[in-house]
Amino acid sequence: MAVNVYCTNGSDNLSRHEMLSWLNGCMQSQFNKIEELCTGAAYCQFMDMMFPNSVPLKRIKYRTNLEHEYIQNFKLLQAAFKKMNVDKVIPIDRLVKGRFQDNFEFLQWFRKFFGANCNGRKYDAMAARDNQVMGFGAGPLSSTCKTGRATPRSIILNKDLDLLSSEVRPRVPPSGRSKSLSHGHIIPELFDEIKQMRIQVRDIEKDRNFYFSKLRDIEIVCQETNDNDMQPFTQRILDILYHTTEGYASPLEVKNESEN
Repeated sequence: MAVNVYCTNGSDNLSRHEMLSWLNGCMQSQFNKIEELCTGAAYCQFMDMMFPNSVPLKRIKYRTNLEHEYIQNFKLLQAAFKKMNVDKVIPIDRLVKGRFQDNFEFLQWFRKFFGANCNGRKYDAMAARDNQVMGFGAGPLSSTCKTGRATPRSIILNKDLDLLSSEVRPRVPPSGRSKSLSHGHIIPELFDEIKQMRIQVRDIEKDRNFYFSKLRDIEIVCQETNDNDMQPFTQRILDILYHTTEGYASPLEVKNESEN
């Protein structure tokens, strides 16, 4: 029977990218975003990893974008939870919608649950699912299942992929000859990791643009407010919006200075 986990708060909580690295490493999967875990497939196979034969692997839809198949996968997970006496209630209706926060919270709980129930036995995730691809990314990230902590690597992105930092140490091939790191000859493993990092940067930029647009809307509302009674209040909001710390320059200011 399973060891139940009820509290997920703690200093060992990982970031979204560390979580994906851990999951992709354990499952040999290719998830790019937390939202993609709405398929439920990864959790089903984790259950097979911890509790063999608790989930019928052949019924799992590993790579799908259909909501009714997401629900089917979570139903399999729910049945496995019941079989192993897991108390956790799965918020299926919320998870299958693919929202970040719902899926991230469930993944945080599941990592703690995995840590409490992992038996350390060897498990070939790809072989177990007959080499079916799971996720929509370019490839799995390196990680360790035992600690749930992603293995750090010193990766530096270059705008044109022409240069790699000397901090990136390529593996020496069996022949003993080092491979060239010039453009067009980048080691495939490092190229995949750079591609993953680019995807993560795009996600961060989306978050930035989303919140910037909200702040911009607030700024416009404050500037258009003509009510004299509201002026002190709107001015306080504008002061907060325009406040900067010493030595800080916005990207727009830097760009304008460079052009001049």
